[in-house]
Amino acid sequence: MSATRRQILARGAAVASVAFSGALGALFPGTPLGPGGAVAGAGTGGTGVPGHRVPARAGYGLLRPDPDGLLDLPEGFGYRVLSRAGEPLRSGEGTVPANCDGMGVLDAGGGRLRLVRNHENRHTAPLAVPAVPGLTYDPAARGGCTVLSLDARGGVTGERVGIAGTAVNCAGGHTPWGTWLTCEETEDRAGTNGYAEDHGFVFEVDPGDPRRTGAVPLTALGRFAHEAVAVDPYLGVVYETEDAFVKPFGLFYRFLPHRPLGGTGSLRAGGRLEAMRVPGVPDLAAVTEPGAAFGVEWVPVPDPSAAGTPVREQDFGRGGITHAQKLEGCYWSGTGVYFVSSFARAREGAAADHFGQVWFLDPRRDRLTLSVVFGPATDSRLPGESPDNICLAPGGGLMVCEDGGGEQYVFGVARTGEVYPVARNAQDTGTAAAPEWGEFAGVCFSPDGRTMFVNAYAPGTTFAVTGPWH
Repeated sequence: MSATRRQILARGAAVASVAFSGALGALFPGTPLGPGGAVAGAGTGGTGVPGHRVPARAGYGLLRPDPDGLLDLPEGFGYRVLSRAGEPLRSGEGTVPANCDGMGVLDAGGGRLRLVRNHENRHTAPLAVPAVPGLTYDPAARGGCTVLSLDARGGVTGERVGIAGTAVNCAGGHTPWGTWLTCEETEDRAGTNGYAEDHGFVFEVDPGDPRRTGAVPLTALGRFAHEAVAVDPYLGVVYETEDAFVKPFGLFYRFLPHRPLGGTGSLRAGGRLEAMRVPGVPDLAAVTEPGAAFGVEWVPVPDPSAAGTPVREQDFGRGGITHAQKLEGCYWSGTGVYFVSSFARAREGAAADHFGQVWFLDPRRDRLTLSVVFGPATDSRLPGESPDNICLAPGGGLMVCEDGGGEQYVFGVARTGEVYPVARNAQDTGTAAAPEWGEFAGVCFSPDGRTMFVNAYAPGTTFAVTGPWH
């Protein structure tokens, strides 16, 4: 957080302006909608940073400084550190890797849980995912996943490698059959950065028995800078976001499997990859009004392997294809899929500026609606900039991992339109002259809604947060 932004927050400035559309049944159950079925709001109360008051209707109150200097939370909330980078893995396979990113929580039965945690390691990362025989795709790559096992009381009973030898594992998504799809956010080919294999794929990880899935790239899902995926639990269609912040920007995809809902390993059977076209909208950033809705078309990807040309640069024929800057989180809820554009900047070639969009796709009607807009993008003083990983909160609404400059927060978005702080990474890894805080990532909740799990990207830390969630 810049000094300017910190000073403005200290004066009790308004929270970030957020506008909503009426397509929010899954986000805000029971929310009364305004005229025409839409509600828009901008909070005017305190921000919830230390020393300021938050309206009772939004959030959980002031963030209290953590005496241990790890995680600031509201009164009545507490945390446990489940794992930290640099510590020994409980399996004895090596050291907990760095750069904790996307994460999923999966039910293991009897109240037990498994957390599958990505490590967004590039070729220079100092703490690699340990290479384990049978679980390593490319010995020269340093990314992958680790799996934490929790007992019914939330205690960590195991920690092991889920997959190794992959690169820049950013986000992903869970499958209806209880596995995790981890995504490589890179397009590096063999021979680049010392890699022995091509990268830019999705891999399946079975958290209960990683050797069932091994380290096999799901090549039919495309080779591009993957961010996140969501699987339609009714039809088995896989939706994918592409994180490309330099033009040409990324695409939104769907993958139609040959064996839909076929269980572990079924995605290896292949399928058809298509990209979304919104007729008349070449760049989603051009849409600024919440509630704006469009019909969509799906265009076959000419070369999913990107053998000669990156997918987003390929020729999609007459009408072209629809791009968006910085496509990030993606998840299924209710009857459709939500996905995030983290930001758009006109100075970088986007059609307009925004601080973040959340889109909703209704697959039954091929209808795309702009549900949430953060902004304005030109005012970096407001909190809640650049939403990255997001999830649904237990009582409705959004939890947003901020990926902007300066101090980093997990924010909630209330049905009143206010953005309120839930947690702040208190781990300053910089200097007095140049403080630096790692972003949050991988926010998710236990099935009973009582525990929020989240990663501090740097220094790599996995937290379990409990308190009076409502």
